[in-house]
Amino acid sequence: MDPIAMKLVGDDIILRALREDITFEDVSTASVCPDPRAAEVQLIAKAEGVIAGLDVFARAFALLDPATRVEATVADGDVVSVGQRLATVYGDARVLLAGERVALNFLQRMSGIATYTRRMATALEGTDTVLVDTRKTTPCLRVFEKAAVEIGGGRNHRYNLSTAVMLKDNHIDAAGGVTQAIEAARAHASFTCTVEVECENLEMVREAVEAGADIIMLDNMAHDDMAEAIALIGGRAKTEASGNVDAENIRALADLGVDFISSGALTHSAPILDLSLKHLRMLDDGEGC
Repeated sequence: MDPIAMKLVGDDIILRALREDITFEDVSTASVCPDPRAAEVQLIAKAEGVIAGLDVFARAFALLDPATRVEATVADGDVVSVGQRLATVYGDARVLLAGERVALNFLQRMSGIATYTRRMATALEGTDTVLVDTRKTTPCLRVFEKAAVEIGGGRNHRYNLSTAVMLKDNHIDAAGGVTQAIEAARAHASFTCTVEVECENLEMVREAVEAGADIIMLDNMAHDDMAEAIALIGGRAKTEASGNVDAENIRALADLGVDFISSGALTHSAPILDLSLKHLRMLDDGEGC
């Protein structure tokens, strides 16, 4: 993740997660480790997948104690295997124990998204179609989840409601039609904003093309209807296929020749990648903590 974005946005998210997990003390750790002790612990992969979010993982410990150090043997985007040691974390044993779950929660979530994205992106190899995510992200975790999509080989769609115009069915209903919605968007939004229109049938596609949409989303349309829509558009707008896209059907959509395929499953349905912190070891001569 960009270090400026991490400082401005990421730290706030991580701190809220830490405060959620530690209201006034870590009772377990305070019981067995009342005093500072230097220690190390290993980050181990328990499943094969794509690692993502090592900077977020490290930052969770650093916000508890800046002296904590993470020495990774892999980088974001690397494929890891079962049993592989991915990093060693050095610091006060109390910090390693207290920060463990929050750090792993972020890393497992981001790595799971990157792993599923890589599977989807691999299915598009040899095509010109670009895989993009959606706004179907976990509330308040969007910056991390969209970063994980990029690490996995996908691209980001609009970040939020302020960055582009997307006219969905309810916007079109509110405006009174496709043409009216596009005209209203052109009149209101900055000239720097693209205008995308969600179309559910060929009639809507035809109207969107004639009204000058920049991007036309073919939403939940039958395969044959999508092929006809792409021919109708004829390069006058970018095309995006969307709706129940997963790893099993994505290649068939790409073979239609769409410019983009968006999938909410990248962020809302990706399982976590199983990772663990194991083998905590004290680094001085004392017994216990």
